[in-house]
Amino acid sequence: MQRRNFLKNFGLAGAVFTVPAAVVNAATPRKKQNVDVTNLTLKGRVHSNGKGIAGVAVTDGLNVTTTDKNGNYELLSSNTAEFVYISIPSGYAFPHEKGIAKFFYPINQKDGVFKSDFSLEKLTVDDRKHNFVVWADPQIISEKDATLLKTQSAPDLAELVKSYPKGTLFHGIGCGDLVWDHFELFDDYKQAIEISTVPFFNVIGNHDMDIDARSDEASSRTFKQQFGPTYYSFNRGEIHYVVMDDVFFVGTAKKYIGYLTENQLRWLEQDLAFIKPGSTVVVNVHIPTNTGAARRNGKEEEMGGTVSNRKQLYKMLAPFKAHIMSGHTHVSEKWQEGSIIEHVHGTVCGAWWTGPICSDGTPNGYGVYEVDGSELKWYYKSTGKERGHQLRVYPKGKLNTNPDEIIANVWNWDPQWKVEWYEDGMLKGKMEQRTTLDPWAVELYAGEDMPKKHKFVEPTITDHLFFAKPSAGAKEIKVVATDRFGNIFSDVIRMA
Repeated sequence: MQRRNFLKNFGLAGAVFTVPAAVVNAATPRKKQNVDVTNLTLKGRVHSNGKGIAGVAVTDGLNVTTTDKNGNYELLSSNTAEFVYISIPSGYAFPHEKGIAKFFYPINQKDGVFKSDFSLEKLTVDDRKHNFVVWADPQIISEKDATLLKTQSAPDLAELVKSYPKGTLFHGIGCGDLVWDHFELFDDYKQAIEISTVPFFNVIGNHDMDIDARSDEASSRTFKQQFGPTYYSFNRGEIHYVVMDDVFFVGTAKKYIGYLTENQLRWLEQDLAFIKPGSTVVVNVHIPTNTGAARRNGKEEEMGGTVSNRKQLYKMLAPFKAHIMSGHTHVSEKWQEGSIIEHVHGTVCGAWWTGPICSDGTPNGYGVYEVDGSELKWYYKSTGKERGHQLRVYPKGKLNTNPDEIIANVWNWDPQWKVEWYEDGMLKGKMEQRTTLDPWAVELYAGEDMPKKHKFVEPTITDHLFFAKPSAGAKEIKVVATDRFGNIFSDVIRMA
């Protein structure tokens, strides 16, 4: 304020004395810094075999319009816009390049008008039934990691697709941290997607950002070059899918918070305005909007562990049946409140490719979702394991703190599951749920020198462990877990 008044007074006195040359030079920009906000008209057509498709949402990332009855669109934008893209409508195949979804065009900002047509292929099957998978945190940092992704994870997904009836629709969500700051490995990630046989939509993670950027807006430069916009939507059957960027880079290498920018929220308001209330909306982010980590560890919430302004997102999702898909934490967790359920996924890389399990004992793997109309069913697919591998039972003595008890880890558990145990064929009732460490994770990851590959990895406290105390003479223990859909899974151990 003092400086502004000084300059004002200085100007009034200009007739009395001469402004020094140094001041004049300092006030003259050495290089043009103006941002070009000139109006830009985006126009084109969305069609299938030459026939226009009406009602398709088209956006520049700020405003949203829809195509007319002939499939034509026109949107007033500006030269600050980077992409024009569509929300792929239901009933059409997902355009992709070797598995990487292509629903956008980078904008050529020269002539005041940018014309782009989108050609879609109509599906020959009813897409109200379809499946999708969530790959959280492939997080490859080396060629060795990339080889594991391409020779284990990707073939596992390809085999899963083959296990379903021919023609079953699948798509994937790469839920962030596709690589681990090594952008040259994006090519390896793309090769893995091609091997998987599934078209993927991708989410930016904190390890997919340019950490030398001076601001959040600039930190997604490389990701956008590789995969396009960082927030967008698409449709399949009766489900509306949304991808958001909830990793806010604070301008210092590897520092970020969980946060949704106002531009994204404004865009989302417009995007959801075209969706009928009561519909199912699947929102995909990297950082979980919420977790129980603070509660489990008795600490305050970490700014980079959840989304600070998540309640604003929840308000927007309130009219819908919403599923939020996230990763980032390398553990499995679910929470539900009202019409919203969040699925925090165990990771493709497990505990950063150091062993066969995540830090909470969840196997390396991914979420699988089967859609029928507006309803979702799901299970967790452990890499290299059968679909029915949904729990692990530990014998007595695996945890020093509980030497007389057996322990079951049911990693895809939520409060609607039932976990029971049998002793020598006799039902003993429900197991007791406790919050503690997984025994195998302790064995693999606890201690200053473990694991050798990444010593920062530690076992983490989880809610999905269940305990029971067998009789002294028990010979066989069977644990039966029933999920919310009535599917029954079991594991048996023989007592020593």
